[in-house]
Amino acid sequence: MTTSKHQPLPVAGVILAGGLATRMGGGDKTLKTIGNKAILDTVINRIKPQVSNLALNTNHDPELYSHYGLPILPDHFEEKFGPLAGIHAGMEWAYKEGYSLVVTIAGDTPFFPQNLVSRLQEEQMKCKKCIVLAATKDKVTGRILRHPTFGLWSVELRGDLKVNLEQGVRKIVLWTDQHDAKLVEFPIQKVDPFFNINTPDDLKDASKLMKYVS
Repeated sequence: MTTSKHQPLPVAGVILAGGLATRMGGGDKTLKTIGNKAILDTVINRIKPQVSNLALNTNHDPELYSHYGLPILPDHFEEKFGPLAGIHAGMEWAYKEGYSLVVTIAGDTPFFPQNLVSRLQEEQMKCKKCIVLAATKDKVTGRILRHPTFGLWSVELRGDLKVNLEQGVRKIVLWTDQHDAKLVEFPIQKVDPFFNINTPDDLKDASKLMKYVS
């Protein structure tokens, strides 16, 4: 897996699908359908061309995902620590697979950019930051909105993240702020690329939005 210092490094990808989906009635919301297929199918099809290897972080029954043929990564903690624990599991897996970088993708966000990884890695190569996060700008307020479940992470930080989780850090940005994470802004066009599905109404809206997304 050698590469020139001027060339992008191979990136592993991890889909974060470990949530409890309480607002959707429980279970795994990534298996709910939009456009006659599971949200997870759309997410996989969108990220697979962008990464060198792909795994799924979930604490649900692995048999639910066996037909996808992906490595299943449960959190390394018995307690439910949220997506930050999923990022940690992804970093540990990527390290064992021989990758120095791993990108995470939220499993409930099916319209994320098809150039997500290349944009994040381009910024990471320029600024030499260990962490690069996706962001958008609110069209009304002009406020920059971070989307921290969509990040490019150096696996060298896996030990630091483990310590933070053990010390009670749960919010992703409370950890990334410690490392001066860089933001990459993505445009909002007809569809917010980071529209995420949390409720049954969101599921209906996502089905309507499918026609605007390539």
